[in-house]
Amino acid sequence: MSLNKKDQRVRRSRQTRARIAVQRVARLSVYRTNLHIYASVISDDGSKVLASASTAEADVRKELAGDSKTAGKGGNVAAAAIIGKRIAEKAKAAGIDKVAFDRAGFAYHGRVKALAEAAREAGLQF
Repeated sequence: MSLNKKDQRVRRSRQTRARIAVQRVARLSVYRTNLHIYASVISDDGSKVLASASTAEADVRKELAGDSKTAGKGGNVAAAAIIGKRIAEKAKAAGIDKVAFDRAGFAYHGRVKALAEAAREAGLQF
């Protein structure tokens, strides 16, 4: 039985989540589509979303529209960096400064990497 591209990604993400669950720490989960990127900080037991940010949010879309480089696009590295900064600020406001990075089976490059580096620069530890 061959797996399609999505099934392969989901399989990789399950392995990562199992490893993170053992650490007993909140996880920064990232999901990306062609148009948007989403980030959530999920509690250590996985029961609750403590903070979230995405390029689909109204105020982020306004910020992207104002910048000529990103011009309303949520599916690029510049937009991912904005979301990384926002999720770090929201997590800190919720009292979380240490997380495990869950890239959900996505390769650590491009938008996923930009989000992670922006979150680190904004003070989130992982």
